[in-house]
Amino acid sequence: MKKILIIGARGMLGQELMKVFGTDKNYEVVGTDMKDFDITNKEKVFENIKNIAPQIVINAAAFTRVDDCEKPEFKDICMKVNGYAVGYIAAVCRELNAVMIHYSTDYIFFGEKERGYREDEKDFAPLNIYGQSKLLGEQELLKNTDRFYLIRTAWLYGKNGKNFVDTMLELAHKMPELKVVNDQTGSPTYAVDLAKRTKEILEGNYPFGVYHITNEGTVSWYDFAKKIFEIAKIDVKVIPVASNEFPRPAKRPKYSVLVNTKLPKSRKWEEALEEYLLKKI
Repeated sequence: MKKILIIGARGMLGQELMKVFGTDKNYEVVGTDMKDFDITNKEKVFENIKNIAPQIVINAAAFTRVDDCEKPEFKDICMKVNGYAVGYIAAVCRELNAVMIHYSTDYIFFGEKERGYREDEKDFAPLNIYGQSKLLGEQELLKNTDRFYLIRTAWLYGKNGKNFVDTMLELAHKMPELKVVNDQTGSPTYAVDLAKRTKEILEGNYPFGVYHITNEGTVSWYDFAKKIFEIAKIDVKVIPVASNEFPRPAKRPKYSVLVNTKLPKSRKWEEALEEYLLKKI
């Protein structure tokens, strides 16, 4: 039996990881979150992880409020949680000879390449502070351990956390029509699928390195919203608009599709979305 530590266990992805690994008798699972210890405190990170002594560490903790990262009062904590803390965790994993799994984002890219971004892409140019913090986390990971799986994902949704799907459903009950951005394209990812695929990587004897996991296919936010309402059978008018009609503190990439060249394909995003919505309605 392998001991696995899941950091960020109460978050959207963390809770799905706890289910996926917690129901497998081959693992002894320990889940921690912000209330358990502060991952931005290097001494506490070393002390707590060494006391647990896991063979595998999954870091699902992150500061994901993208627009808040642009605010002076949040920038520092964003860089610490998404950036430097990753290095602390990686350094402990190296000392324990433990495998580390960490999650990053499509937001580390500028988002102009219509062919998408492969795992070996080096053209990093984040448009916002959140992307900068996640890129820093990647750099800190590589600097502190070589026994890692770095999983980049995008447009994550699921229960137990704020996400686009739930936001659309809430707004549809309040407004007869919604304006949704039509010039940003990506690949939605269901947290349940990401958790399951994480386990597949860990157990599949894949070499350490960078992996891209999203649900298969690409879509704009506008068409994503239309599909949500179609499946949920909600009658609401959806109006396509340009990003400049919705100015936000943090700029978003226009085309940040993550190309998977290393793994079997995930199921299509439409299928995953339908499963999620059928559980909600």
